[in-house]
Amino acid sequence: MNIFVTGASGFLGTSLCKKLESGGNSLEKPCSKTCDLTKQDSLKKFDGIKYDKIIHLAAWTQAGDFCLHHPGEQWVINQQINTNILSWWHDKQPQAKLLFMGTSCSYDPSMEHAEENYLAGVPIDSLFTYAMTKRMLYAGALALTKQFGLKFNCFVPSTLYGPGYHTDGRQMHFIFDLIRKIIRGKLYGETVTLWGDGYQKRELVYIDDFIRIMLELDEKYDNELVNIGADGEFTIRDFAKAICEKVDYDFEKIEFDTSKYVGAKSKILIVKKIKGMLPDYSLISLDEGLSKTIDWFMENRDKLVSPVG
Repeated sequence: MNIFVTGASGFLGTSLCKKLESGGNSLEKPCSKTCDLTKQDSLKKFDGIKYDKIIHLAAWTQAGDFCLHHPGEQWVINQQINTNILSWWHDKQPQAKLLFMGTSCSYDPSMEHAEENYLAGVPIDSLFTYAMTKRMLYAGALALTKQFGLKFNCFVPSTLYGPGYHTDGRQMHFIFDLIRKIIRGKLYGETVTLWGDGYQKRELVYIDDFIRIMLELDEKYDNELVNIGADGEFTIRDFAKAICEKVDYDFEKIEFDTSKYVGAKSKILIVKKIKGMLPDYSLISLDEGLSKTIDWFMENRDKLVSPVG
């Protein structure tokens, strides 16, 4: 297949592209320096090439409290990116199937995080802008499919984890930040301070599992929005204790800063739909996934956990 991938250099994009290329697919992987997706004519250079799939992973966001400080920019930039991708898909690549990512942030925290509620209610205030741009991306795909018969799939992941996370200094998603801080505490005697009281809950999906499941779903279904979750969540304290055990660090030394931003208190995705679509739905154990991720951190500690200065 000939596949166009935005966001190919990100955590998910890097692993997904390796998987697709190993399967003999030909990939176009534009980068922001040569293809600014916020510009209306940025994709013009690819008009004459016919793609079988467009995989849209690019988004202007970061983990942590980034959304608190950039709500206006997030709206404008992500809407520009998504509108330009949707327009190009419809105008120049209607034969291609569009695959893109939703977000658990789009769900109203007072409602079940089930697919029928993706566009219902109001997302959490601190993540409202980013969540609404993802809702609008999905709404745009629905509208184009309804009028022009295009094909798409939208996948809503839990937090993804595993080896190969970015090392460029951006804020890390919670599990990577936990691992980094605890390893630094073990190696350099630094105080480990975690945001919040530690009772906020999260769930994790291993990166290779997500890619395998996403591609399997895409082979079998069209025009679906599907949660890909772990069917269970744990507190930040639970994750921290598991990491501490693996790196031999005393959990009791960890401090919790309740003045810091923690986002939603729970983000568990309902996976009833996907279990009906894929009866053999399964993920590697959290114990195995954390071990692989921690091993990767230790192998790359010069970039990820080296002492300051």
